[in-house]
Amino acid sequence: MRRFDLPGRSAVIAANGIAATSHPLASATALGVLRERGNAVDAAIAAMATLAVVEPHMTGIGGDSFAIVAEPNGRVHGLNGSGRAAAGAKLDWYIDAGFSEIPQHSAHSVTVPGALRAWEMLHEQFGSIAFERLFADAIAYAEDGCPVASRVAFDWAKEAITLGRDAGARQHYLLNGRTPLAGEKIRLPALAATLRLIAKYGSKALYEGSVAAEIVEVVQARGGFLTEEDLASVRPDWVQPIGANYAGQKVLELPPNGTGMVALILFNLLEILGTRRMPPDSADRYHCEIEAARLAYAVRDTMLGDPDCMSVSVKELTSPAYAERLADKIDPLRRNPDLELPPLPVAHTVYLTVADRDGQVVSLISSISGVFGSQIATPRSGILLHNRGGSFRTEVGHPNAIGPGKRPMHSIIPAMAVEDGKVSVSFGVMGGAFQPMGHAHVFANFADYGMDPQEAIDHGRLFWDDSGSLGFEAGIRAGVLETLELMGHRVHAASTPWGGAQMIVIDHKRGCYIAGSDPWKDGQAIGF
Repeated sequence: MRRFDLPGRSAVIAANGIAATSHPLASATALGVLRERGNAVDAAIAAMATLAVVEPHMTGIGGDSFAIVAEPNGRVHGLNGSGRAAAGAKLDWYIDAGFSEIPQHSAHSVTVPGALRAWEMLHEQFGSIAFERLFADAIAYAEDGCPVASRVAFDWAKEAITLGRDAGARQHYLLNGRTPLAGEKIRLPALAATLRLIAKYGSKALYEGSVAAEIVEVVQARGGFLTEEDLASVRPDWVQPIGANYAGQKVLELPPNGTGMVALILFNLLEILGTRRMPPDSADRYHCEIEAARLAYAVRDTMLGDPDCMSVSVKELTSPAYAERLADKIDPLRRNPDLELPPLPVAHTVYLTVADRDGQVVSLISSISGVFGSQIATPRSGILLHNRGGSFRTEVGHPNAIGPGKRPMHSIIPAMAVEDGKVSVSFGVMGGAFQPMGHAHVFANFADYGMDPQEAIDHGRLFWDDSGSLGFEAGIRAGVLETLELMGHRVHAASTPWGGAQMIVIDHKRGCYIAGSDPWKDGQAIGF
């Protein structure tokens, strides 16, 4: 239980429905839909649509989305809503043109956006109220204007120069050449008009017709290969979640091309290392988590990509036996200098989770990858195009090498946990490459140390940057950092917090939900 004589906030407890998002207006949207007898899927889609307007630097209809949905009867479904590279994006062309990597702010980083069609498929399968209703709040905020939240303004302020380089981004996402201040209203009328078309006609309003033609026009004018046929052929896939046993529960993630597999490798390693026997704030625990992560992320960088191109099966990579072999490389007392740190692709994301009175639970994540994605926006329709294609490699034979119609390695991952055949937790951690590490740390806080969802999220995090130094959040004690340095780690204060999390715990015995939302974002958990 939290200490009430210290700063912080309590977990939210409710019985009829609950939502946790990264923005208070999105949480309010979800609650409104739940009160109108919409179900958790309806509420999650509506909240994500609102986030596309109020957190435009993180998500939008020009991005991708993944979901895990648990039905009241306990059945669990996964949906991969990531788009593909253009049919004309051939590896040989990039090699011949001298691309050692895919430039992040370029038309070559723009893959087909899969989010909107994924939301529509979720609604078709599980929704209970009109699709049009789900966009009402988003349209109103885009049309009438919405005051910019504090964390959003903080992130937005760093992008003035790069946004100014693109005519569409400058038109829609700057105010006379500058970024908005906290509390300052920003209107997105072009996006509002596009959202109205989507609400009325469904996802085909984006993937076909004038909006699709404009997206193609903008991308091809900058040298990209995207065509109207690429957009029209978008098709998210229903997938079977994959899992690993941890602390008496089965943690569920989605299979590649996302990095949920990396989180499961981490959970297997932490079980082998027995980190739950270590104090939650100890240097030993942080050391073992980091060393396990370095191994799991190395697997990511050598083996993960479009599942059709992977040479080793997900089943083998997530097996306890494979983790046993990896664990031999971990010294519980010293940093292993022979482990090569993998590069960290930058990605920005929003994650939310919703549960309703009937027991339907949704874990939903969406992203435009980088801050404001590719930072290319369509002038007439106001859509920010994501840069998830920037995750592709340009190496012959690599599973994540760019190629026609391929899905890139994806950082965004929703999660759930199941105990005794029932969904017990729905959770996710935003933060680009940090996400698998975030899943392991936050879930272990709950499962191993008995923290409630808010405490589990509030607990101090650390992760490495491009230099290999560990960036620590303010909540980590100085003595821990000194010990980590003695173990061979380099540490420094992180310039910003590592990601952000949301979590709902389903208390079947007492018939209630318990939720938390990350204090490093603007959001909140809310229920009734």
